[in-house]
Amino acid sequence: MNFDLPGLPDRCDKPRDNGLTMMMDKGLSIRQVEDTLSASHQYIDIAKLGFGTSMITNNLQQKLDLYKAAEVRTCFGGTLFELFYAKGLFDDYRKLIDKYDMPLVEVSDGSISMKHEDKCECISMLSEQTVVLSEVGSKDADNIIPPYKWIQLIETELEAGAWKVIGEAREGGNVGLFRSTGEVRSGLVEEILNTISGEKIMWEAPIKAQQVWFIKLLGANVNLGNIAPNEIIPLETLRVGLRGDTFDMFMDEKVKNKVNSNL
Repeated sequence: MNFDLPGLPDRCDKPRDNGLTMMMDKGLSIRQVEDTLSASHQYIDIAKLGFGTSMITNNLQQKLDLYKAAEVRTCFGGTLFELFYAKGLFDDYRKLIDKYDMPLVEVSDGSISMKHEDKCECISMLSEQTVVLSEVGSKDADNIIPPYKWIQLIETELEAGAWKVIGEAREGGNVGLFRSTGEVRSGLVEEILNTISGEKIMWEAPIKAQQVWFIKLLGANVNLGNIAPNEIIPLETLRVGLRGDTFDMFMDEKVKNKVNSNL
């Protein structure tokens, strides 16, 4: 931070295991990556090259090298894994991960029909190569997974070797963890947290109201994903109470009472 302000919550330095921010790169140019990292590299833990963009983006290796130099871990989007798997090319996907020396890999089944035991086998095999992020939740808004099933899937994928499990929301924030309106399925989240530690989950939350909801529930060091590049610094201000939405969270009672008495 550029200057001191007492009472803000602690945010551990990178590399960190919790309080992660996963940024969605949907095809940024090299110049845009350089500008984004210059402005906010210390707040970005993971850059996901969304869906299949890594296959057609220009200067892929140069982009990956820029992120690596800034201590930002990268992964290809889960949809790319699904495409390789659906075409019977899982071994080729493993070779691709090795070719680009990817520090993370995402395993998902949001767009394909896949036996869960097969998904867990993929997680297990890939965890021998690199760090695995798995994803639970369908991209189909009509496919509503009950809470007990979410819990079962998350637990099994963690046991298979996933480092974190991502709660699906898509970049629109209107499926999976959320209703079509973007409202959080709060009952689902609360049931998950009754069984599984929030530190094991990366909550996709592309919309500000969703980010605020999770920060208020789980604090400054909640893991949040699908964050747009231009929302990295705004999100960090939410995390530490430098924005009106979370302003009151990190003030002691004396300060709150003084502020309220002057209103």
